Amino acid sequence: MPLEPKVRGVLFDIDDTFTTDGRITPTAFSALADWANSGRIAVAVTGRSAGWCDHIARMWPVNAVIGENGAFWFAFDQKARHMQRWFVRSQAEREASSRAFSTLSHAILEAVPQARVASDQAYRVSDLAIDFAEDCGPLPLQDAQRIAAIMIQAGMTAKVSSIHVNGWFGNFDKLTTTRLLAQDLFGITEDQIRDEFVYIGDSPNDSPMFSYFSRSVGVANVARYEGLIDHWPKFVCSGESGAGFAELVSHMLARGA
Repeated sequence: MPLEPKVRGVLFDIDDTFTTDGRITPTAFSALADWANSGRIAVAVTGRSAGWCDHIARMWPVNAVIGENGAFWFAFDQKARHMQRWFVRSQAEREASSRAFSTLSHAILEAVPQARVASDQAYRVSDLAIDFAEDCGPLPLQDAQRIAAIMIQAGMTAKVSSIHVNGWFGNFDKLTTTRLLAQDLFGITEDQIRDEFVYIGDSPNDSPMFSYFSRSVGVANVARYEGLIDHWPKFVCSGESGAGFAELVSHMLARGA
């Protein structure tokens, strides 16, 4: 991966990119801490719930976290001890969506009975997450695609991650909220974040990010989704999951990127 222009920040997916088999490894977390200690920007960009993201913003060495596939961003100011929270949709819109999720989840589980509502659904504010590979299965990717099709038929946007199918009402995704975060929190233009930041991910819901960033990276396990990702990452690590994340960070730090 070319290291010019200088890399100002790294944006990273969490599940099966930063984590390995559902766990954070010491190697991956140390790599993230090393990157943060270099004085550059780190932003987690995940499909995980608002509850998880509050913890991540407070406790991890990151500048911010984008959650529920772009539904919001959180950033914790350590000195002021204040959490900044920004949401794409209003509280009334989010509550209306939540009321629809119960009926929709029943329809999905009737169609794919081996799937489950994700264990972190209670902590979500904007999307419905159906588990096909975290606490059940893993089910075939065809089942995940079937779940996504039901969501789309109901008027939702649907994305498949390595563990969940996430569906939501509204025209946002990881990329649209990344652009807004860059401007609002860091004062960075769209051109700057595209060319001066690196994005690393592993699954179909990372496709918009893979397409947009000049230096988009996949961990090695992205290969399992060949044919299902519209836009392939421009570079692929030799290591899988957290090892691939650490590989990328080591590459950039060793060469002063």
